[in-house]
Amino acid sequence: MLSTQGQNMNMLVKFESKSSRVKGVAFHPKFPWLLTSLHNGCIQLWDYRMGSLLERFEEHDGPVRSVDFHRTQPLFVSGGDDYKVKVWNYRTRKCLFTLSGHLDYVRTVAFHHEYPWILTCSDDQTIRIWNWQSRNCIALVSGHSHYVMSAQFHPTEDLIVSASLDQTVRVWDISGLRRKNAAPQSTSFEEQLERASAQQAADLFGTTDVVVKYVLEGHDRGVNWASFHPSMPLIISAADDRTVKLWRMSATKAWEVDTCRGHFNNVSAAIFHPRLDVMLSAGEDKTIRVWDTNKRTGIQNFRRENDRFWVIAAHPELNLLATGHDNGAMIFKLERERPAYAADKDQLYFIDRSSKLMTYNFATGDVNDAYLTCKKTGPAWEHPRTLSFNPADRSALIVASETFSLGQLPSTKQTVDMSAFGKSGPALSAVFVTRNRFAVLDKSKQTIELRDMNNAVTKTIKTPAATNEIFYGGPGNILLSTNNDIVLWDVQRGKVAELPCPRVKYISWSNDGQHVALISKHNILIATKALVKVCNIHETIRLKSCVWDDSGVLIYNHLNHLKYSLVNGDKGIIKTLDDTIYLTKVKGRQVFCLDRRAQPQTIDIDPTEYRFKLALVKKNYSEMFSIIQNSNLVGQGIISYVQAKGFPEIALQFVQDPATRFELAVEYGDLDIALQEAKTLDKLDVWKQLGIESLRQGNAAIAELAHQKLKSFEKLSLLYLVTGEKQKLQKMARIAASRGDFTAQFQNSLYLGDAAARVETFRQAGMYSLAYLTAKSHGLDTEDILAEAGVTEEQITMPTSQGQPLAPLEPVARDEATAKQAWPLKPLGDSNLETLLTRSGSPSGTREDGEDFFSGDADASRASKGIEGDDQDGDDGWDMAEVDGDDGADDADADAFHDDDVFGEAQEPATSELERWQQSSLAVNHIAAGSLETAMALLNRQAGIVDFAPLKDHFSQIIVRSQAYMPANINLPAMPVNVRNNVYAADEESDHLTSSAPAARDVTELEDSLVAEGFRLFRSNKLAEAVEAFRSALYASLFLSVESQEEVRRVDELVETCSRYMRALSIELRRREEFPSSAEVPTDDEAGRRNLELAAHFACSPMQPAHRALALQNAMNVAVKAKNLLTAAEFAQRLLSVSGGSGKAGDAAKRIISQSERTGSNKVAFEFDFDGAERGAVELDAHTFHPITGSAARSSCPLCKARYDADAVNSPRGKACGICKIGGVGLPAAGRRVIERR
Repeated sequence: MLSTQGQNMNMLVKFESKSSRVKGVAFHPKFPWLLTSLHNGCIQLWDYRMGSLLERFEEHDGPVRSVDFHRTQPLFVSGGDDYKVKVWNYRTRKCLFTLSGHLDYVRTVAFHHEYPWILTCSDDQTIRIWNWQSRNCIALVSGHSHYVMSAQFHPTEDLIVSASLDQTVRVWDISGLRRKNAAPQSTSFEEQLERASAQQAADLFGTTDVVVKYVLEGHDRGVNWASFHPSMPLIISAADDRTVKLWRMSATKAWEVDTCRGHFNNVSAAIFHPRLDVMLSAGEDKTIRVWDTNKRTGIQNFRRENDRFWVIAAHPELNLLATGHDNGAMIFKLERERPAYAADKDQLYFIDRSSKLMTYNFATGDVNDAYLTCKKTGPAWEHPRTLSFNPADRSALIVASETFSLGQLPSTKQTVDMSAFGKSGPALSAVFVTRNRFAVLDKSKQTIELRDMNNAVTKTIKTPAATNEIFYGGPGNILLSTNNDIVLWDVQRGKVAELPCPRVKYISWSNDGQHVALISKHNILIATKALVKVCNIHETIRLKSCVWDDSGVLIYNHLNHLKYSLVNGDKGIIKTLDDTIYLTKVKGRQVFCLDRRAQPQTIDIDPTEYRFKLALVKKNYSEMFSIIQNSNLVGQGIISYVQAKGFPEIALQFVQDPATRFELAVEYGDLDIALQEAKTLDKLDVWKQLGIESLRQGNAAIAELAHQKLKSFEKLSLLYLVTGEKQKLQKMARIAASRGDFTAQFQNSLYLGDAAARVETFRQAGMYSLAYLTAKSHGLDTEDILAEAGVTEEQITMPTSQGQPLAPLEPVARDEATAKQAWPLKPLGDSNLETLLTRSGSPSGTREDGEDFFSGDADASRASKGIEGDDQDGDDGWDMAEVDGDDGADDADADAFHDDDVFGEAQEPATSELERWQQSSLAVNHIAAGSLETAMALLNRQAGIVDFAPLKDHFSQIIVRSQAYMPANINLPAMPVNVRNNVYAADEESDHLTSSAPAARDVTELEDSLVAEGFRLFRSNKLAEAVEAFRSALYASLFLSVESQEEVRRVDELVETCSRYMRALSIELRRREEFPSSAEVPTDDEAGRRNLELAAHFACSPMQPAHRALALQNAMNVAVKAKNLLTAAEFAQRLLSVSGGSGKAGDAAKRIISQSERTGSNKVAFEFDFDGAERGAVELDAHTFHPITGSAARSSCPLCKARYDADAVNSPRGKACGICKIGGVGLPAAGRRVIERR
């Protein structure tokens, strides 16, 4: 656990490992690897991006104190307490060789950046330089009088710095060693002899090629670490005297610059930050301290409660630091490399590394200076975190160092600093909300301040939970990010919606503003603008940024890859990334981004794959096949995706492999392609699968070929029996005889009805008793059989019961031509997709007769022919222009519509009354004519009915009432007569063409019986029975047949009344189900609010005043029991306004109002928009009876108009409505019809 003290500098931890004490760490210069050396003798190789352990190296005996990677070769070096220096190859995972020579613990090891040298230091008070190619020690440096704790090469010069417990830091010159080991030159014999003598002396007394240049004294106790500055002549040292010293070098001398004090225990290591003007030190006081290099003052202090720090190192290329402590290692960085940026139309506004606001034009690629800087908004090492741009008045809102600054882009080319505007203040986050307002989050106070463009506070909002960040949430809205949720907050009305998700770090809105991507550490949650979850994307690597394509595809990236995701969660990889980028815009085939240096970059991509998947999901077949024809879209991933989506016929367009094509053809049911590929493959398992599928489809010819290839003689015999091919059966019998297969011979003879062949089979098998019995039963000669068996006929006792000779049944198809045909299948019209497949050469997507492929006729026809409807999406309903104008209007071209488009093939013109009724637009006429299927299809099309079981009684009553029988003459049957509901003329032809079947009830009867009964049951508090009464009236209204528009209006009013009362009573029934009257009053706040909320919605439902008064009285009693007197008083006020204040209910309401004015309070926190509920602005989900939040997608029952949350996880979309029990939620409906069209 890290705690922080000091100024605004954060430790951004990127990776942590848990292990034994880590004494050494090293970054790989290219790969995302960290090497750690442990006190238990193990070396671990970690992938810090994936957070996984790649390898363990265990050959050292004792603690390993230091490791280092080579910059270019696949090598690393290690040194430990076993006095050995080992060189490893991480590719082969083996130790290549061991360098021996030190006489005590090896403290540090390091590769030279240019030469094949390894630098080591040891407790034997020496420093050694080794040539890892020749595996020899080329220099032994002595001079320290105590343990040498560290030694390092200078990054560019021929210098070494070492630290020792003799309280000194020494700088050594190795230029002589470099010259000595430079490229060989021609030398004389004397020079060679002199060099050999010098080498022998070096082995005994130390080398003369390495000489001490400076001895730095100043520490009071032993020095543990010393290192060079990467570019300046500076040295930093850390010692046991708890100080960090800064030293400066010149050509002739070195001196102490300053001392940094603050550690309260030994300082283990100290380094310069490779990019910032800061120094870092790690100590045994369990802290990492950051110091200002220029001021030599402490900036920040990071503390761990239980872990001492032993080493610290910097990445040679990236802005990463690593440290080792008692329980593992940690990688972190001190500055955010993510640049602050904001995009507006074709302009990108971003802040570069020099803290200047720049602009980038997406169209031209020009980078221009905006002449606005923010250098004075915070310390030099901290760059701005966020940038929000207001195009209305060209204002920029910047947050840096927990301070916001508001400034306006200057109109002249004179650079202005943000501090000059004087519009700043404390803020962790700030965004523009409207064109003249911005919101500021103060994390310490947990408040959000709304400010105008003059920086004046106009409103202060208390956050509902601990908020970490705020984001733009649409006009007038903001998004509040907490640790576990994201909250949509309207700055005027308050909380709108809430969505559970991990802590959101960044967001991205789609171009149409309908979807938002919420980026967490490892997740992207896509939600609607009302914060309804759409899908969740998980990645194992940290996510960096995302942006939306113009087509609604989300493009996102992490450290390694650029990826895409459709709104339904289907994702894929676009390309691999070499460097980390931050996406700003996607346009066509180009991705615009910023790199870590805040420089605009452009990446070319191929969007074909995700465009194809998007077209497939949206069923945009025209674009899909255009992509297939004009691109090289291949790969197993695409094939698997298309196949998984249920389009094997499309997958066939991509596949050339015969095995895959065969599998897809079988799945699609295309036997021709399957046969073609089976011939190519010619494998037994392929022929077996083809035989099964061809039999399933009834293709006898292909099944015969498959069984022939398999030599499946039994199946062939059965097939020939079914198809009636006796000649082939006789051939199969001969084949069985040649194979000596008695079972097959008997089977074929049985199929052929050949008794003699069966007798001969039994004789050959030695089964004389069965041969005799068979021959006797069929009247054949038995003497030969008795002779072979050696018995006489008198010795045989026959069964007493006599059966009939067994003869095979004759097949249906008796002629050979019929037998060769495939079995008849129900013909299905080509779908839009199949039509495109057959016309792939015509990308225009139109039929020859001009009919549009994508009009949706096929879907509409399928939906109307089925009882429940096949179209569950709701978006592909029938075209209203082609559904016979069922909206009640007079269509000029209504006669052009033919019912055979909906109900089947075209029929001959009807002549009888029943046939005419079957072409009616009224369901009652179809039922009376006995055509129940077309009646159900018509109800599905007009009213969206999907469950017809509750309507069974109504169907029966109509059938009974529509038929009458008149007595005829004697000995003649009664004559059936169709009972009509209306008679228009005496003319016989006109009579039956305009007649209608009688409904079970008329509208007046429904009003006077069922609806009135529902009202009576309501007043009697029998709500369940009342709902059934209203539901029965609603069912009966589907089968009415009226004569005038006035009656049509009365039917509409009856349906509306029944629907309103069913919805209202269902709310109260749900409340009584969740909170029975016998149970105790709920004490939990959430349950109490739920109880009150349902009672309030019931009370605010549109009903007659008398019934509304009963609902208000009920809600008032519920509030009193919950001890919410203020809420009860609100119900009482509305009760008085409805009932006028008379009666016992009025007196009780007045008492409650009086009591609330004296001691009114609410025990349960309850807020309810009474006016909105009465206006219908607050809608309840009829499935859960919870309010449908914000602008969430809605679906409704086409019959009773009950509303549902279409985006809910358990949405009943496509299923029967929970209120009326028969309507399909979300299904399209043309509208009920109760009057015949003439």
